[in-house]
This record gives sequence, structure tokens and C-alpha cells, in this order.
Amino acid sequence: MSEIEKKEIEVAGATVPFFTYTIEETQYYEFDTSKCGPPEPMVNAMAGLKFIDAPNKKLVMINHKFPAGLIDKIGENYNIAKENMEDGRVKIIFSYKKGESENADLTQTSCHG
Repeated sequence: MSEIEKKEIEVAGATVPFFTYTIEETQYYEFDTSKCGPPEPMVNAMAGLKFIDAPNKKLVMINHKFPAGLIDKIGENYNIAKENMEDGRVKIIFSYKKGESENADLTQTSCHG
């Protein structure tokens, strides 16, 4: 298998670099907030989730822990998969959920309600 070519992209409101790449027919957007403190993981996730507007697009978040506050806010709007990485970080993959992703409120970027 060949190396995946990741390309850095500009994302409005992001505080960390974002990268995009394609695997088969799916376009991925990825960012790493594992060295960031609140509210940066949520801010960047909300910025990245704006790209997830079709079934062939996914957002990959690498974080130091599972972002429970974020999931509480938008969990019903996306399909979410969690992978524990060997180094202790967590990879969360957000996928489009037909009829729900369109309704996500991506303007709320703070953890407290």
C-alpha cells in the first residue's frame, strides 16, 4: 500500500493545522488537538465538521482523550467511531448522518452549556 498523501488546507476558525486526503472514494479531513487544552479541541472540531456534508466525507480528530463535551453537543448529528491509539491518544472519526448532520449547531464552541 502506498503512502497516503496528506495536503494541508486552510480552515476558517481553526487553531491547529488541518490536512485532507482521499482513501478510495472517501475524502478525509484530519486534525490533531492532542497537545491542546480546552476549548481548542471543540473549536477545531466545530470548524472541521462544516466539511462533513456528504456520505463520502469524514472528519478525523486526534485528541488526548475522548471529547465527551463535544460528543454531548453534536453526537446525535453524526456517526462517531472511536479508536484507541497505541500511544494513548484517541482517534475519533465523524461521519455524515443523513437528515441529522444538516441540523448540527456548529456555532457553539464552548464546552459548558
